[in-house]
Amino acid sequence: MELIGAVNDWIWNPMAYFALAVGLFFTILTGAVQFRRLPDMIRQITEKKNNDDGISSFQALLLTLSSRIGVGNIAGVATALLAGGPGALFWMVVAALVGAASSFAETVLAQVYKRKIDGEHRGGAPFYVEFGLKLRWLAVVLSTLYLLGYGFVFPGVQSNNIASSIEVAFNVPVWLTALGLTALLAFTILGGTRRIVKTAQIMVPVMAVGYIVFAILIIGANLGQVVPTLQMILGAAFGMDQVLGGMAGAAIAWGVRRAVFSNVAGVGEGTFGAAAAAVSHPAKQGLVQAFSIFIDTVVVCTATGVMILITDSFNVEHNGETVIEHVPGVQAGVAYTQEAVNTLFSGFGPAFVAIALFFFAFTALIAFYYIADTNLAYIRRRSGGAAEWVLKIGFLAITFFGSVASADLMWGLGDIGYGLLGWVNMLVILAMTPVVRKVIKDYDEQMRAGVNPVFDPQKLGISGAQHWEEEVAYRSSHLPAEPPSHHGQGS
Repeated sequence: MELIGAVNDWIWNPMAYFALAVGLFFTILTGAVQFRRLPDMIRQITEKKNNDDGISSFQALLLTLSSRIGVGNIAGVATALLAGGPGALFWMVVAALVGAASSFAETVLAQVYKRKIDGEHRGGAPFYVEFGLKLRWLAVVLSTLYLLGYGFVFPGVQSNNIASSIEVAFNVPVWLTALGLTALLAFTILGGTRRIVKTAQIMVPVMAVGYIVFAILIIGANLGQVVPTLQMILGAAFGMDQVLGGMAGAAIAWGVRRAVFSNVAGVGEGTFGAAAAAVSHPAKQGLVQAFSIFIDTVVVCTATGVMILITDSFNVEHNGETVIEHVPGVQAGVAYTQEAVNTLFSGFGPAFVAIALFFFAFTALIAFYYIADTNLAYIRRRSGGAAEWVLKIGFLAITFFGSVASADLMWGLGDIGYGLLGWVNMLVILAMTPVVRKVIKDYDEQMRAGVNPVFDPQKLGISGAQHWEEEVAYRSSHLPAEPPSHHGQGS
């Protein structure tokens, strides 16, 4: 475990500042699109899809939210508070606010370079590496990393937290939870993409709204502590707190690390679900995905963090020493949130958080399989067959193994995987800045002209956008015929 921890520090300590810098860069490049186009975001969520092959913007939002809202929103926030102090929560929010622009950029690229595979819209980071950067070898390497990560590593983090929280709440052995979870997941993923989307469409709104309601109730019951808690967060974030003053660097590193783990802005995770949406312009789905970052981190993660801090249900450690100890003997993670809920609903905290975490993590597992399957389809240029069955069996196996394995092992491996993907994908989207700039400029110009934005890559000098070229050709062939001209004829 010491080696895994050292590798993580080597990857993430510089990555924290790099992720903030990339988010700030795209915020400036797009004219702070995640803020100035906020009303647009709401409108785009309800817009109908423009053809029957893809899914709607709302369905794509739910599919990506199902991967984003997972254990990072409950357990991840708690581990950030332990290692980075209360100031980590502030930097999580900052990382999300600027990271929304990174999410916009990668989503735009995923939409521009998507393809149709076996009748479905498929796209994501490997697609824009191959068809945008023209680097097939790098695309295959990146796709293999996504396939391995989302198919055979990351599911273990989700299942581990499900099993441990259910064991605490209901005294159910982890192996029994592993069996039930694996069986339920098998039923869902064997039903194909449509069942995956339908499951996410039902579960995501229910789990998110229910969780936020409980957070509001707990914060409402502790209104007198709201201002002191905010002062503690800000003081710790900037090194001004007397007790936590020496942890400002750790607050930034852990705040950004857990923000990226939770909302995965810039990691490329959201690009796969976003590419499946049938929209008339790539920027439309970019706005929807930027909004999903706000929901994930600014709303859900903040709700978790404030719940924990306002009820003093946390400990803080720095350089191997305990700095703050409010809940002696309680392990950082799901247990912090369970303790927070218990302060208002005595005895109910473990059960509620276990149920909430199950919904969060189960939908994340569903989305993870979709991502892994998309990358397998990209590498093979088709879906189905024996390779897909290998993926399904391996995915179910790591789900079972993760449920019974060490939590530290699964978190450590998960952090390494996300960090490596983040470095590669962020460098890629920076290299493709000119395409992002052309797309947002085109969208803004059409919006100012008062028309519904429609994308034409050839008009913008963007090559490799095969799907959109076909869309333009289809629209041109189905335009109403011009009335015959009588110019020059006698009356």
